Order: sequence, then structure tokens, then C-alpha cells
Amino acid sequence: MHTLQSSLAGAAFVCLAASVACSPGAPPEAQVHRMGERVSVGSLVYNVFEDQWKAQLGQGADARVPKDRFFLIRLSVVNGGSTEFMVPTLTLVDDTGQTYPELPDGDGVPDWTGYLRRVKPAETLKGNVVFDVAPKHYRLRVADENSQISRDIDIPLNFASDTPDIPVQQ
Repeated sequence: MHTLQSSLAGAAFVCLAASVACSPGAPPEAQVHRMGERVSVGSLVYNVFEDQWKAQLGQGADARVPKDRFFLIRLSVVNGGSTEFMVPTLTLVDDTGQTYPELPDGDGVPDWTGYLRRVKPAETLKGNVVFDVAPKHYRLRVADENSQISRDIDIPLNFASDTPDIPVQQ
């Protein structure tokens, strides 16, 4: 009797182990990269260096005013492939999953990368991209050269913004 119970317990353990090993696991959570990390997506390698909030771009009558706030993100993109690629447009994602596309107009943006960006093999694109969004926590979604694979880069909420100087009357 004892041998039968041991055999049944052993068989039950083997079946349980086999079912756990063969069952599909929980999908891995999307990996979120930190600012300053090199993030490879396809043939492109992204690195986000800094971010900056701006109440306006430019000065005086030529100042450009946002709907919410201008959010500038300084980054570099390296083409690790063997052919020229277009760098896809970038997207911000907030904590609720809402997405915000980058602005196609870089008027007043210092060192703007442009909106249509070609990068030759082994070439590095550096500069700022710009968004018009409310100040809060975001992730920058970057994509491969075919826009089929994407990765997120966490952009910590930072209130070190650029406030316009108050004009002094003379």
C-alpha cells in the first residue's frame, strides 16, 4: 500500500512539473529603459540625454506659445545598419497610455533634429525633438527603421524648466 501511494505521489509530481514546464508563461512586461541608456531598436540606437520644459520658444513678438508647454528632449540616434534609414517620428506616452506625437514644426527649437530625418550608415543624428504637452511623467517611444518594433525610454518628471525673463522697464 505504501509503495502504491509513493508511486501515485511521484506520478502526480511528474505530471505537475510537466504541465508547468509546458504551459505558456506570463508574457514578459515591456522593458522600459532609463534616460542615458543606449537603446537598440533594429538598426537604430537611441540615447536620450536630457529634457527641458519651455513656456515659450523665442522672445518678444516672435515668441511661439504652446497650447500646454513645450517639452524638448535632447537625444542622439546612431544608424548601426549598412544602408541609409529614415528615423521614425517619436511619440510620448503618459501613465494612462495616451500618446502624443512630436511636433513637425521646429521654429524656435534650439538644435532641432528636423521632422524628416535621414541617417547614413554609422552616422549619428543629434539634437532636440519637441512636443506640446502638459507637464507630467512620460515615456518616449522610439522605433526601428521600419516602425515595427518599439521601445520606451522613461523620462522622469523634472520641473527644471526654462521660464521666460520678465522684461525690465527702463
